[in-house]
Amino acid sequence: MNLSEIIKVARGEKKADLLLKNGNIINVFSGEIYATDVAIYKDKIVGVGKGYDADRIIDISNNYLSPGFIDGHIHLESSMVKVSEFANTVVPLGTTSVIIDPHEIANVLGLEGIRYMLESSKYAPINVFMMLPSCVPASPLGTSGADLGVNDLYPLLDEKWVLGLGEMMNFPGVLNKNPEVLDKIVVSSHKCIDGHAPNLSGKDLCAYISAQIKSEHECTTVEEAQEKLRLGMYIMLREGSVTRNLNDLLPLINLNNSRRCFFCCDDRHPKDLIEEGHINYIIKTAIRGGIDPVTAIRMATLNTTEYFRLRNLGAIAPGYTADLVVFDNFEDFNILKVFRNGELIAENGELKEIISKALDVPIRSSVNIKWLYPEDFQIPVKGNKCRVIKILPDQIITEIDIETPRINNGWVVSDIKRDILKVAVIERHHASQKVSLGLVKGIGLKKGALGSSIAHDSHNIIIIGTNDKDMLNVGANIAKMGGGLAISVDEKIVDSLPLPIAGLMSDRPLSEVKEKLDSLYKISRNLGVKVNNPFMSIAFLSLEVVPHFKITNKGLVDVDNSKIVDLFLE
Repeated sequence: MNLSEIIKVARGEKKADLLLKNGNIINVFSGEIYATDVAIYKDKIVGVGKGYDADRIIDISNNYLSPGFIDGHIHLESSMVKVSEFANTVVPLGTTSVIIDPHEIANVLGLEGIRYMLESSKYAPINVFMMLPSCVPASPLGTSGADLGVNDLYPLLDEKWVLGLGEMMNFPGVLNKNPEVLDKIVVSSHKCIDGHAPNLSGKDLCAYISAQIKSEHECTTVEEAQEKLRLGMYIMLREGSVTRNLNDLLPLINLNNSRRCFFCCDDRHPKDLIEEGHINYIIKTAIRGGIDPVTAIRMATLNTTEYFRLRNLGAIAPGYTADLVVFDNFEDFNILKVFRNGELIAENGELKEIISKALDVPIRSSVNIKWLYPEDFQIPVKGNKCRVIKILPDQIITEIDIETPRINNGWVVSDIKRDILKVAVIERHHASQKVSLGLVKGIGLKKGALGSSIAHDSHNIIIIGTNDKDMLNVGANIAKMGGGLAISVDEKIVDSLPLPIAGLMSDRPLSEVKEKLDSLYKISRNLGVKVNNPFMSIAFLSLEVVPHFKITNKGLVDVDNSKIVDLFLE
């Protein structure tokens, strides 16, 4: 862009390309709202004030003008659709930028998965910035499809859209001075490093932050967030689909600390994207929860860009990129217009047209399992008491109960009456012939089996069932689809959702994915399932870095002590 031309337009010596007149500007610098005009030239804001002329004028009287909304941390794979389809959904809701951490697809496909996300983001109607996955695999207690070391990540730090190192989930590795973990931190120290340290406190938290890890999105209480805020961390207030912490954390926010806080979704599933929204929903919820409207907008814009060192994004001021949102009021918060790079791309909740020109990036198959047999799902009796993973409602944290298992002919079987069901994890990356088995309670399934190739973070196939034959049928069907979700009853697949992209994402529109998920949820409820989202509940059963007990393809994991333990008590 010609700097001389910019100066001419800014001084009023030349017409702007676009003039937004009479909008109530939300000034995230001064904390004010006032009526004025905004002049745009090419993709930049060049003037804020009266007296400008333009080739095109749009009167937005009586409406508010905000910077484009930003999601500070999201695993875009959780939307279960391609980048372009995600963008086509959230842009009309006011989201113009996202900071993604592709550690889901990286755990399946490694560098190929990261490259897929970068290439898929090109030409999409949204800014997609990336934090490099720091923990692939999440720990040695599970088997991923890849193992990304410091030498794999280092060259990517120079990529234009890469902002730093993603959530450092392996906080024990930091505290224990693991050389590979510390090397990743050192090579990324000139950029941002995101945190992930639930419940870490005291001297251990000080040590973690001393490693230059400066943000946290895992806070669930004001007390936890307050301690981390006092020690210099930026706090991401998370409102995802499984982990909903926003309302619990809103009492933290005041005029003195709000500049160190911003919003993120972490994981946002199709149903919630369609029925609730994205960052627009978080802003509206925060305002209804008592947060000052300008503060809420600032937490969705400028605060995020300042943490990630994104110059010229997140505000309405000369020199800033013209990513803008027009909405009606702070109560209804209806998004009326969305501008990106100075172009009107969405209006009244709809894209002006399907403008995404994202590349059709090829990607290899990701499901490689051994041939399954009924005996793979049999648990021989080795004692009188078993460790049973206990699912907590609307939580990814799990507990452990000690139970007497139901036994039939020397084999442990599911106990429907006590809601103690078998769970199986099938390694799906290397066809290693490894199936681990355990017991779980809290799902409520009364008949059949259900399973998924989404199983954080290694994304092996995970299945819960009332009997071995249906569990086998689910596993075989998921493999046949190349990944996905499935329910089997009486050895017949009653419904399924193919996820051919890394076993995580569909190649279909979001509305179709949501419709299929609704069908799967309905069938699950009819089969007795009592959790809101059974597939996400079982997906987090294998996340061996979140307390307290999980199951991976290597066995039952005591997360607190970072070790594999036997199903049976000694």
